[in-house]
Amino acid sequence: MQIPFVDLKSQYDIIKADIDQAIAAVISKTAFIGGTHLKNFEDAFAAFCNVKHCIGVGNGTDALYIALRTLGIGSGDEVITVANSFIATSEAITMIGAKVVFVDIDPKTFNIDTGRIEEKITAKTKAIIPVHLYGQPADMDPILIIAKKYNLKVVEDAAQAHGAVYKGKRIGSIGDMACFSFYPGKNLGAYGDGGAIVTNSDDWALKARMIANHGRIDKYDHEIEGVNSRLDGLQSAILATKLKHLPEWTEARRRNAYCYNKCLADTGLITPFEIDDVTAVYHLYVVRVKEELRKKFQDHLQTKGISTGIHYPIALPNLKAYKYLNHTESDFPEATKASREIVSLPMFPELTESQIRYIAEAIKSFQP
Repeated sequence: MQIPFVDLKSQYDIIKADIDQAIAAVISKTAFIGGTHLKNFEDAFAAFCNVKHCIGVGNGTDALYIALRTLGIGSGDEVITVANSFIATSEAITMIGAKVVFVDIDPKTFNIDTGRIEEKITAKTKAIIPVHLYGQPADMDPILIIAKKYNLKVVEDAAQAHGAVYKGKRIGSIGDMACFSFYPGKNLGAYGDGGAIVTNSDDWALKARMIANHGRIDKYDHEIEGVNSRLDGLQSAILATKLKHLPEWTEARRRNAYCYNKCLADTGLITPFEIDDVTAVYHLYVVRVKEELRKKFQDHLQTKGISTGIHYPIALPNLKAYKYLNHTESDFPEATKASREIVSLPMFPELTESQIRYIAEAIKSFQP
C-alpha cells in the first residue's frame, strides 16, 4: 500500500465538478483581479471566522507583514513569537524592520510556552505573534492578559488552524488581527499561493487593504506607499468553493486523529495533546520518537509505502538565518529537543481508517 503525506488529488476528484465550474466562471468573465469573486470569498471567510473584515492577500507571509505594518510596528521595535514554527512567522517580523524575540515551546503542545513570555518583554516590545501550530490552538487567555498588561498587540498566526476553536471562539477572532495562509496543502488550500488577514477593526481593515494594494483605495489615489499583494479571482473562487466543505473536512481530520490515537496507544509514541476546551483541526498529526531512532523510523515507514515529514527539523533560533542573534541551542531546550524527535504522519480528510490501521501496524512492526 502507498500512502502519501497529503493527497490533494483525491480531494479534487471529489469536488471536481464544483471546482471546474468555479474556475470557468472566473475565466468566462475575465474577472482575474479583484471583483465579485474576491469579495464573495472575503465576505464568506470573515463570516466563517466570526469577524467583520477579511482582506485577501498574496500569501500567508504577506499577511503577517501587512498586519504588523498596519499596527504601526517597525524599525526599533521587538515582536515576540514562538521558537518552533515555519520561518514565515519570524521572517515577517524582520521584513518590517523589527527584531524577532523567540520564546521556547510547551513540550506537550509545541505551541508557545505562555509562562515564558513575560520574561522576554522589554520597553521595545510591541506585539506577540502566537502560532496555532499543527492546527492546535495556542493558549490565548494568558497571552491576552499579558498583552493587556503591557499594552501589546496580538497577531494570530493561523496559517495551520482554519476553523479551529479556543474556548468557544473561532481562531482568527481572538487577537487584534489574524493571518491565514491558503498554500495548497493547508486545511483550506488554494491551487496556488494565497493568504488573508482578518480583523474586527474598521480602521485596521482599511489600512491593511490600502497597504496590500499599493497604498490606495481608489485607482490612482495613493495615500501611502504599499505593496502589491493580491488574492486573485481564480484562487478566490476556488477557496469559496472549498470553504463550503471545510467543516466536514475538519471533522474528518479530527476523526482520523482520534483513530490514530487509539491505534497508536500501545506503541510508545507520544501522540498529540489538546489543551482543555479547544477544537483542534489537525493540519498535521505529529508524534515524537527518540532522536536516535527517528531516521530509522522514517526509513522503515518508507519501505512500507508510507510518507512522513518533519515540521520542523531545525528550531527557528537555531537556523543560520538567525545566527546574528547569537542564540545557543540551550537557550530553547524544548524547541531544540522537539526538532530532533518529531515526525509528521500522513494526515488529510480523505485518509481512511484502513490506511491508518495499516500505518499503525507498520509502526508496531518497527524494530529499533
